[in-house]
Amino acid sequence: MSTTATPHIGRKISRIRELRGMKQEALAIELGISQQSVSHLEQSETMEAEKLEQVAKVLGVTPEAIKNYSDEAVFNNIQNNYEGSTINAGPSVNHNCTFNPLDKLLEATQENKKLYERLLAAEQEKITYLEKLLAQK
Repeated sequence: MSTTATPHIGRKISRIRELRGMKQEALAIELGISQQSVSHLEQSETMEAEKLEQVAKVLGVTPEAIKNYSDEAVFNNIQNNYEGSTINAGPSVNHNCTFNPLDKLLEATQENKKLYERLLAAEQEKITYLEKLLAQK
């Protein structure tokens, strides 16, 4: 049984669980253990590789992500990636249309007009048919 010798793996699991908005009870249910066992697990400095893999799967991360987790990296990532950040803004998005939006609007309007005319014609046919039935009586 190999153990992971990463500084306090339990605290990292706890922080990732909290950031995911998951309670100890939910993690316990997913792992098939008690809430007290999860609490004990989060107080452990080391963990067996198989157990770490199970926990990582439930948390939706890789075991390496748990091993390499740091609060500083998370906050740095959040700080640099919030909407409106100019640091590491990434590629700018150009919304260049390959068509004229006004042409598309006119096409849609023409299509609506055709549909309305067909609906009107169908209603007129109904009226004619009903008038014919009334005339027969």
